[in-house]
Amino acid sequence: MVPRTVYNEDHEQFRETLRKFLENEAVPYHHQWEKDGQIDRKLWNKAGEMGFLCPQVDEKYGGLGLDYGYNSIIDEEVARAGLSGIGWGLHSNIAVPYIINYGTEEQKKKYLPKCISGEMITAIAMSEPGAGSDLQGVRTTAVRKGDHYLLNGSKIFITNGQQADLVIVVAKTDPHEGASGVSLFLVEAASPGFKKGSNLEKIGMKAQDTSELFFDDVRVPVDNLLGGEGQGFIYLMQELPQERLSVAIYAIANAEAALQWTIDYVRDRKAFGKPISAFQNTQFKLAELDSELTALRVFIDRCLELHYKKELDVATAAKAKLLSTDFQCKLLDECVQLHGGYGYMWEYPIARSWADARVARIYAGTNEIMKLIISRDLLRDD
Repeated sequence: MVPRTVYNEDHEQFRETLRKFLENEAVPYHHQWEKDGQIDRKLWNKAGEMGFLCPQVDEKYGGLGLDYGYNSIIDEEVARAGLSGIGWGLHSNIAVPYIINYGTEEQKKKYLPKCISGEMITAIAMSEPGAGSDLQGVRTTAVRKGDHYLLNGSKIFITNGQQADLVIVVAKTDPHEGASGVSLFLVEAASPGFKKGSNLEKIGMKAQDTSELFFDDVRVPVDNLLGGEGQGFIYLMQELPQERLSVAIYAIANAEAALQWTIDYVRDRKAFGKPISAFQNTQFKLAELDSELTALRVFIDRCLELHYKKELDVATAAKAKLLSTDFQCKLLDECVQLHGGYGYMWEYPIARSWADARVARIYAGTNEIMKLIISRDLLRDD
C-alpha cells in the first residue's frame, strides 16, 4: 500500500488502544449478538469510559475535543474486525454532529455528556415507508401547539432504533412546502406516543438493531426543535458529506480486511495438490483487486484530508461513497468466489461481510442518487 499521511503518532496510539478493546470486548461476542439482533448495551458504556464515543465533542461538554481523524480510526477498526453490529459510527459521526452544529447551549449541556458516556444512544430518523432518499417527500408532521409540537408519522430502517434513547426526527412543520417545510426535532424515546416497532430482520448486519418508529401525537417541547424551523433540509444537506465520507471510510477498511482474509485463505487452502494461491487465476484476481483498492485508499484519504480543512464538497463526498461501496461489494463477491463453498458459510468472516456490505450501496443516499448529485455538479451552469 502507498504510505498513509492522514494520521499522526497520537492517532496510531489511539488505534492500538481501540483495537485491543475491540478484540477483548466485542469480537468474542459478536456472533451471539448476531443471534440476539443487537449488541450488548454494556459495550456502549465501556466505550464511553474509554473515550471511543463522540471523540470530537468539545471538552466543556465532557468530550476530548479531537479531530475527525479519531472518528475515522474508529470506523476503520470496527470495519476491519467485521463488527457490523456496532452502531458507533451512526451515533458519533452522523447523529451527534447535528446537536454539536445546530443545538442550543441548553441542548448541548443536556444531551452531549450522556452521548459521550454511552448513557444515551442516538439515532436519526429520516427514511419513511414512502420516502427513502427523497427527504423533501417526508410525511411525518410536527404541528405547533403553544409550547410544544404534536408529532405524527412513522419511520423505517432506523439504525440503533431499538436501543436509541434520543432520536433526531425529520418532520414537516409545513406540509404544503417542500424543502423549506422540513424541520428537525430531538425526541426522547420515553416520550408518550413514541413506539418502537420490532427489530427488523435483515439479510446482513444482523447484530445491528434496525427498527420502525411510530409517532402518535407525541408532544415535543418547543425547546427540542433542533435549529430553526424550516431549516432542517439545509442542515441535512450540510451534514450528508460527512455521513457519506464515514460510509466510504468503513467500506475501504472492510475491503482491505477482506482482501487480507482471502490472501491468508488461498495460501493455506489446497486444490489439485497445491495451494489455491499457486493458480494464475487467483494471482490475477488478487492483483486486480489490490490495485483498485490502493487507488481508492489514496482517494478516500485525500477526502479525509479535505474534510479536516472543511473543504470536502457534496459532489466529491458522493464520488467517495459511490466508488468505495461499489468496489467493496465487487471485492467481497470476488473474495467469496476465491473461498469456494466455504465462502458461503456464515462462520467465515468473508460470508458475513459479503452480506453486510450490500446495504452500503443503499443507505446514506442510494448510489443512484450519488450519480445524480455528481452529474448535476458536472452539468451546472457556473
